[in-house]
Amino acid sequence: MRAFDLLRLDHHAAGEGDVVVVTLDRPKVNALDTLLLIELLEVAQAFAAEPPGAVVLTGGGRHFAAGAELRDFADPVRRGPQADAFRSAFAALEAVPCPTIAAVNGFALGGGAELAMCCDFRVAGEGAVFGQPEVLLGIIPGGGATQRLARLVGVTKAKELIFGGEQLTAAEALAIGLVDEVVPDDRVLDHSVERASGYARGPRIAIRAVKRAIDEGIGGSLADGIDLELELFMEVFESDDAASGVASFFEHGPGRATFTGT
Repeated sequence: MRAFDLLRLDHHAAGEGDVVVVTLDRPKVNALDTLLLIELLEVAQAFAAEPPGAVVLTGGGRHFAAGAELRDFADPVRRGPQADAFRSAFAALEAVPCPTIAAVNGFALGGGAELAMCCDFRVAGEGAVFGQPEVLLGIIPGGGATQRLARLVGVTKAKELIFGGEQLTAAEALAIGLVDEVVPDDRVLDHSVERASGYARGPRIAIRAVKRAIDEGIGGSLADGIDLELELFMEVFESDDAASGVASFFEHGPGRATFTGT
């Protein structure tokens, strides 16, 4: 994969379970401009083609991402390409087949909060701050908050947060289900990598199938979701990991298998 201007990629291989840490690197606050979103899109597409064990997304410096680059949206010429870049990059990140964790440090506001919502899990530092302040500027979210936030915390709470544009502490975000864990600020990245490594060492084919079944099934009918689950269940049973896991269960009991990801 090529070198990027606004992203850093660090690989934690073998003993740490093949985790890739993607760090936003656009000082001072990692505002999401079109170029950064294009780079995120390219990285997500590469992960879709050759998934690592897991991915951790974090912000360089003091903040995760303080929002969209407002100068791009304020310019009528750049507004359309910027909006398209948001939609494409976020959809690609959401579709990455392996587990993804947002390790949220500092501000995750507007587009930054929406970016974190595209990951499977959100681990926040104690000092992290979340919010959708768009209405305070007389506009609305454009990176998916009206849809993803409502699915995470419920329709009424999402309306309350977006209507008021209020900011949430990490503890408040945890209480409503916007984040999954809160840890000390100096542990947020290390803890996220440790958690991601656990997924990466597990049965990757099964975990990817679970992610697909949930993400694709949740938008359709229950019957269609059950059909998809059964189809994937039968496919996964053909994997080497399934053979190893079942054999290990009969010989040693549950939780003792070693998986190869094949």
